[in-house]
Amino acid sequence: MRTTVATEPAILLENLTKSYNGHPAVQGLNLAVRPGEIFGFLGPNGAGKTTTMKMMVGLLPPTSGRVVILGHDVWRNPGPAKRAIGYVPDTPILHELLTAREFLWFMADLYGMSRAEGKARAEELLQMMGLTPQADRLIRDFSLGMKRKMAIATALLHRPRVLLLDEVTNGLDARAAREVKDLIRAWARAGVAVVLTTHVLSVAEELSDRIGLIHRGRLIAEGTAADLARQAGIPGANLEETFLALTGDELPAEDRDTEGEAR
Repeated sequence: MRTTVATEPAILLENLTKSYNGHPAVQGLNLAVRPGEIFGFLGPNGAGKTTTMKMMVGLLPPTSGRVVILGHDVWRNPGPAKRAIGYVPDTPILHELLTAREFLWFMADLYGMSRAEGKARAEELLQMMGLTPQADRLIRDFSLGMKRKMAIATALLHRPRVLLLDEVTNGLDARAAREVKDLIRAWARAGVAVVLTTHVLSVAEELSDRIGLIHRGRLIAEGTAADLARQAGIPGANLEETFLALTGDELPAEDRDTEGEAR
């Protein structure tokens, strides 16, 4: 695992809380992620992972606490904070009546990029994601894996310094998943702070410099996979064994994200 250099956090969560009708989904979450660090954010179904990610990206207002991205409060100073973030949601959100190339041009325009810069960056990302042969096909005709690649390309258009990846390898075949994992490592080496959620524990164990385990809205353990195993009282255990021990035999699982429901 890579060694990251101590520095000011790129992502800072302070006492972050979200409640729905008085029911706490996220409770007093404190977390810091440094530039160049890959942080695996794990938890069983309903733990509050996606709720936290949506608060981090500015899609869901917290009940209390704050999210700071590169020194900017997401809710008090959203412009600079959001410009620093690339977000890949668990379900790709794409304009499916555009071609892949047209959609990237459209998004580049929304980011305020010049026409020439947007087109050049679109071609670079289509090639990076292996989508150049499909660049002029309508997105509605893409497979789930291709749509996920499009979501990743969109998140990278403006060269963000923070990446929030929610189940980013879901729907990808083995080769595509390997390519995305290699890209995540490359982004981190370039100094990008990465937070990823995944229900595939082997992906988290393989990629993460640190792992945070959220359970019933609370961060119950944090550190390397070895640190978590020691906290669970089973030194040397793999991440699945550690996860089961710390969460009371609840394994992570994909789930539907519905309004007012914690993930």
